[in-house]
Amino acid sequence: MIIINFKNYVTGEKALALAKLIEKHLPKAIICPPTNDITNISQKTKLKVFSQYLPKNNSPKARGTLLNHSDHPLNFEKIKKAKKLADKNKLKVIICVGTTQQAEKFLSLKPWAMALEDKKLISTKKSITSFKQNEVKKFVAILKKTKIIPLCGAGIHSREDVAAAKKLGCKGVLIASAIANTPPKKAGKLLKEISRSYHAHHKSK
Repeated sequence: MIIINFKNYVTGEKALALAKLIEKHLPKAIICPPTNDITNISQKTKLKVFSQYLPKNNSPKARGTLLNHSDHPLNFEKIKKAKKLADKNKLKVIICVGTTQQAEKFLSLKPWAMALEDKKLISTKKSITSFKQNEVKKFVAILKKTKIIPLCGAGIHSREDVAAAKKLGCKGVLIASAIANTPPKKAGKLLKEISRSYHAHHKSK
Protein backbone atom coordinates (compact mmCIF):
# COMPACT_ATOMS: atom_id res chain seq x y z
CA MET A 1 0.00 0.00 0.00
CA ILE A 2 1.42 3.35 -1.05
CA ILE A 3 0.00 6.50 0.51
CA ILE A 4 1.15 9.77 -1.05
CA ASN A 5 0.61 12.93 0.97
CA PHE A 6 0.66 16.07 -1.19
CA LYS A 7 0.78 18.31 1.93
CA ASN A 8 0.68 21.84 0.45
CA TYR A 9 3.47 21.18 -2.04
CA VAL A 10 1.06 21.22 -4.97
CA THR A 11 -2.47 22.59 -5.33
CA GLY A 12 -5.02 23.18 -8.09
CA GLU A 13 -3.99 22.11 -11.59
CA LYS A 14 -0.58 20.91 -10.38
CA ALA A 15 -2.24 18.67 -7.80
CA LEU A 16 -4.52 17.20 -10.47
CA ALA A 17 -1.55 16.65 -12.81
CA LEU A 18 0.35 14.86 -10.05
CA ALA A 19 -2.71 12.72 -9.24
CA LYS A 20 -2.95 11.67 -12.90
CA LEU A 21 0.78 10.84 -12.96
CA ILE A 22 0.32 8.67 -9.85
CA GLU A 23 -2.75 7.00 -11.37
CA LYS A 24 -0.74 6.11 -14.48
CA HIS A 25 1.95 4.25 -12.52
CA LEU A 26 0.27 3.25 -9.24
CA PRO A 27 -3.50 3.09 -9.81
CA LYS A 28 -4.01 1.46 -6.40
CA ALA A 29 -2.23 4.20 -4.46
CA ILE A 30 -4.02 6.31 -1.88
CA ILE A 31 -3.44 10.04 -2.21
CA CYS A 32 -3.94 12.88 0.27
CA PRO A 33 -4.27 16.14 -1.67
CA PRO A 34 -5.09 19.54 -0.10
CA THR A 35 -8.75 19.71 1.06
CA ASN A 36 -9.80 22.11 -1.72
CA ASP A 37 -8.60 19.66 -4.39
CA ILE A 38 -10.25 16.50 -3.04
CA THR A 39 -13.54 16.75 -4.95
CA ASN A 40 -11.93 17.66 -8.29
CA ILE A 41 -9.35 14.86 -8.08
CA SER A 42 -12.00 12.34 -6.94
CA GLN A 43 -14.06 13.19 -10.02
CA LYS A 44 -11.20 13.15 -12.51
CA THR A 45 -9.23 10.09 -11.36
CA LYS A 46 -10.07 6.64 -10.02
CA LEU A 47 -7.60 6.91 -7.17
CA LYS A 48 -8.64 6.49 -3.55
CA VAL A 49 -8.55 10.00 -2.09
CA PHE A 50 -8.05 10.63 1.63
CA SER A 51 -8.00 13.99 3.40
CA GLN A 52 -4.84 15.20 5.14
CA TYR A 53 -6.84 15.81 8.31
CA LEU A 54 -10.52 15.53 9.14
CA PRO A 55 -12.37 18.48 7.56
CA LYS A 56 -15.13 20.15 9.61
CA ASN A 57 -17.63 18.40 7.38
CA ASN A 58 -17.09 15.71 4.78
CA SER A 59 -18.30 17.81 1.88
CA PRO A 60 -15.16 16.93 -0.12
CA LYS A 61 -15.63 13.35 -1.27
CA ALA A 62 -12.81 11.72 0.66
CA ARG A 63 -12.79 7.98 1.39
CA GLY A 64 -10.61 8.30 4.45
CA THR A 65 -8.41 10.61 6.45
CA LEU A 66 -5.02 10.94 8.08
CA LEU A 67 -5.14 11.90 11.74
CA ASN A 68 -2.33 13.26 13.90
CA HIS A 69 0.09 13.80 11.03
CA SER A 70 3.19 15.72 12.17
CA ASP A 71 1.94 18.77 10.21
CA HIS A 72 -1.37 18.59 12.05
CA PRO A 73 -0.77 17.06 15.52
CA LEU A 74 -3.73 16.44 17.84
CA ASN A 75 -4.05 15.37 21.45
CA PHE A 76 -5.63 12.02 22.36
CA GLU A 77 -9.09 13.43 23.09
CA LYS A 78 -9.23 15.27 19.75
CA ILE A 79 -8.11 12.14 17.91
CA LYS A 80 -10.77 10.10 19.72
CA LYS A 81 -13.44 12.66 18.74
CA ALA A 82 -12.22 12.83 15.12
CA LYS A 83 -12.18 9.01 14.89
CA LYS A 84 -15.83 8.88 16.04
CA LEU A 85 -16.80 11.48 13.46
CA ALA A 86 -14.87 9.63 10.74
CA ASP A 87 -16.63 6.35 11.65
CA LYS A 88 -19.97 8.13 11.44
CA ASN A 89 -19.07 9.35 7.94
CA LYS A 90 -17.74 5.88 6.98
CA LEU A 91 -14.22 7.19 6.50
CA LYS A 92 -11.18 4.96 6.89
CA VAL A 93 -8.74 6.38 9.42
CA ILE A 94 -4.94 6.27 9.37
CA ILE A 95 -3.51 7.49 12.67
CA CYS A 96 0.07 8.74 12.51
CA VAL A 97 2.27 8.14 15.55
CA GLY A 98 5.75 9.36 16.40
CA THR A 99 6.67 6.64 18.89
CA THR A 100 5.82 3.04 19.76
CA GLN A 101 4.41 4.29 23.09
CA GLN A 102 1.95 6.45 21.15
CA ALA A 103 1.05 3.44 19.01
CA GLU A 104 0.16 1.45 22.15
CA LYS A 105 -1.95 4.32 23.44
CA PHE A 106 -3.97 4.56 20.19
CA LEU A 107 -4.66 0.81 19.84
CA SER A 108 -7.97 1.19 21.67
CA LEU A 109 -9.26 3.54 18.95
CA LYS A 110 -9.03 0.69 16.40
CA PRO A 111 -8.12 2.74 13.32
CA TRP A 112 -8.01 1.09 9.89
CA ALA A 113 -4.24 1.69 9.77
CA MET A 114 -1.48 3.24 11.83
CA ALA A 115 1.68 4.87 10.48
CA LEU A 116 4.91 5.24 12.41
CA GLU A 117 6.72 8.42 11.40
CA ASP A 118 9.84 9.98 12.87
CA LYS A 119 9.36 13.74 12.74
CA LYS A 120 13.13 14.38 12.51
CA LEU A 121 13.42 12.29 9.33
CA ILE A 122 10.48 13.86 7.46
CA SER A 123 11.55 15.64 4.24
CA THR A 124 15.10 14.30 4.60
CA LYS A 125 16.62 11.52 2.56
CA LYS A 126 17.17 9.56 5.75
CA SER A 127 14.56 6.83 5.61
CA ILE A 128 12.92 5.50 8.74
CA THR A 129 13.52 2.02 7.29
CA SER A 130 17.28 2.54 7.59
CA PHE A 131 17.62 4.84 10.58
CA LYS A 132 14.92 3.45 12.88
CA GLN A 133 14.73 -0.24 11.99
CA ASN A 134 14.30 -1.46 15.56
CA GLU A 135 11.53 1.07 16.21
CA VAL A 136 9.71 -0.09 13.06
CA LYS A 137 10.03 -3.76 14.08
CA LYS A 138 8.77 -2.97 17.58
CA PHE A 139 5.84 -1.02 16.09
CA VAL A 140 4.90 -3.91 13.77
CA ALA A 141 5.02 -6.31 16.75
CA ILE A 142 2.63 -4.06 18.73
CA LEU A 143 0.06 -4.19 15.90
CA LYS A 144 0.51 -7.90 15.17
CA LYS A 145 -2.41 -9.15 17.28
CA THR A 146 -4.77 -6.46 15.96
CA LYS A 147 -6.45 -5.91 12.61
CA ILE A 148 -4.75 -2.50 12.30
CA ILE A 149 -2.58 -2.20 9.17
CA PRO A 150 1.04 -1.20 10.02
CA LEU A 151 2.58 1.52 7.83
CA CYS A 152 5.67 3.65 8.14
CA GLY A 153 6.85 6.96 6.74
CA ALA A 154 9.52 9.69 6.97
CA GLY A 155 12.43 10.09 4.60
CA ILE A 156 11.17 7.39 2.21
CA HIS A 157 12.52 8.34 -1.20
CA SER A 158 13.43 5.18 -3.14
CA ARG A 159 12.20 1.81 -4.31
CA GLU A 160 14.65 0.24 -1.83
CA ASP A 161 13.01 2.10 1.07
CA VAL A 162 9.61 0.71 0.07
CA ALA A 163 11.06 -2.81 -0.12
CA ALA A 164 12.80 -2.36 3.25
CA ALA A 165 9.48 -1.33 4.87
CA LYS A 166 7.95 -4.61 3.67
CA LYS A 167 10.88 -6.62 5.02
CA LEU A 168 10.42 -4.96 8.40
CA GLY A 169 6.79 -6.10 8.40
CA CYS A 170 4.94 -2.96 7.26
CA LYS A 171 2.10 -3.37 4.79
CA GLY A 172 2.80 -0.02 3.16
CA VAL A 173 4.46 3.38 3.33
CA LEU A 174 3.65 7.07 3.48
CA ILE A 175 5.56 9.21 0.98
CA ALA A 176 5.37 12.99 0.64
CA SER A 177 8.24 15.20 -0.51
CA ALA A 178 9.97 12.53 -2.67
CA ILE A 179 6.93 12.61 -4.99
CA ALA A 180 4.95 15.78 -4.23
CA ASN A 181 7.87 18.18 -3.78
CA THR A 182 10.01 17.14 -6.72
CA PRO A 183 9.94 17.85 -10.49
CA PRO A 184 7.29 15.74 -12.30
CA LYS A 185 9.95 13.90 -14.32
CA LYS A 186 11.75 12.79 -11.16
CA ALA A 187 8.47 11.91 -9.43
CA GLY A 188 7.43 9.84 -12.47
CA LYS A 189 10.72 7.94 -12.38
CA LEU A 190 10.26 7.00 -8.72
CA LEU A 191 6.62 6.01 -9.27
CA LYS A 192 7.66 3.80 -12.17
CA GLU A 193 10.37 2.13 -10.06
CA ILE A 194 7.99 1.49 -7.16
CA SER A 195 5.41 0.11 -9.59
CA ARG A 196 7.95 -2.30 -11.15
CA SER A 197 9.12 -3.61 -7.79
CA TYR A 198 5.50 -4.08 -6.69
CA HIS A 199 4.69 -6.16 -9.76
CA ALA A 200 7.89 -8.18 -9.34
CA HIS A 201 7.03 -8.83 -5.68
CA HIS A 202 3.52 -10.06 -6.49
CA LYS A 203 4.73 -12.24 -9.37
CA SER A 204 7.28 -13.93 -7.11
CA LYS A 205 4.56 -14.85 -4.58
